[in-house]
Amino acid sequence: MVRTPLTPEERERGERLGRLLREARGVRSMTDVAASAGISAETLRKIETGRAPTPAFFTVAALAGALGLSMDELIGRCAPETPDVPDTPDASIAA
Repeated sequence: MVRTPLTPEERERGERLGRLLREARGVRSMTDVAASAGISAETLRKIETGRAPTPAFFTVAALAGALGLSMDELIGRCAPETPDVPDTPDASIAA
């Protein structure tokens, strides 16, 4: 099976996720956090360094639980930053 190459945005999102998880882990060892999440330390290392930029949902959920993060927080902090765009009026209201 051939994997399609990741887009630059997917790679960047993976790097943001890795940084967030590394920051949340703080002084805890990689081995301790990985064991708490039920994954290998090698898998956590790959995610934190961006070498595994698209980890499985359940892996991310397990890491979030082990680190005391909510999935909403992870999603919010890993989403790409978009410039502020003024709200456009809703067509149904403007009519």
